[in-house]
Amino acid sequence: MRADRLLSILLLLQNNRKMSSRQLAEKLEVSERTIFRDIESLCSAGIPIHAERGSQGGWVLAESYRTNLTGMSEHEISSLLISNYSSLLDDLGIQKHFDSAYQKLLSSTPDVIRRDADITRQRIHIDGVGWHKSEEAFPWLSTVQEAVWSGQKLEVVYKKDDAAVTRIVHPLGLVAKRNVWYMVAESEGNPRTYRISRIIEARLLNETFERPDHFNLAQFWEQSTLEFKSNLPKYPARVRLTEARLIRLKQERYVKILHTKQDSPGFVVADLEFHTLESAGEILLSCGRDAQVLTPFELREHIIAEAAAICSLYST
Repeated sequence: MRADRLLSILLLLQNNRKMSSRQLAEKLEVSERTIFRDIESLCSAGIPIHAERGSQGGWVLAESYRTNLTGMSEHEISSLLISNYSSLLDDLGIQKHFDSAYQKLLSSTPDVIRRDADITRQRIHIDGVGWHKSEEAFPWLSTVQEAVWSGQKLEVVYKKDDAAVTRIVHPLGLVAKRNVWYMVAESEGNPRTYRISRIIEARLLNETFERPDHFNLAQFWEQSTLEFKSNLPKYPARVRLTEARLIRLKQERYVKILHTKQDSPGFVVADLEFHTLESAGEILLSCGRDAQVLTPFELREHIIAEAAAICSLYST
């Protein structure tokens, strides 16, 4: 464990130029006293680390102390460094392993490739958490990508509802949500999200634009996703369910379980949240006799009508 920590300190200093004892301690989840001891051990081993005093001070690794990655091209290295942190790694318990591997790869790259990798990560974000799978086509993806890369303004004809609208936008980045591509672009002074499959036409303009200094693509996408989910329609219902069905509903993407209480042996009463009446009807009908709608009345009537139609279909 200590050997891993010493290597992590070395890589962090190599990649970040300068870090304080507190920053290192927080990153490695140890005390500052432990960091002091580890730095002393590294110095004793001949690693050229020195301290810079003052409010902006910290530990610094000599610029000449650096390893180089061989056998890989610039594009190969950049393609690996494009990977973004994902909650999937946390779910699997391997986020720290990813952090360590990323630091090792980053420390072995020349400065010019590292700068290019930082630019790449600011312009392309991969969100691996899937919604539903899509078979969409993206005929204008390469044009949008060129605009993102070159910092050129882009004129797009975009399908919005049932109409086609024309916009001149400043493309800030691309986001892949599973196999669906989105463009994040500044329009009328604000960043907005455009589904690339809905772009009818795209044309590069000869004008460039100034990228906002503090814009972070991954942070914007995360916030935008949260806002999108919070604005989805909500349809509440109270349902009596078997405990086994409740467990299965917890895996259902379009149902949110708000509250449950025991009703009788093997059964619970659950307050659920669906998107719409129709969505609630489809999901609850699939539960068969394992679910009984208590409220609202219109959902009960909807379920009864659909069940009657099914019975009529099979009675003929």
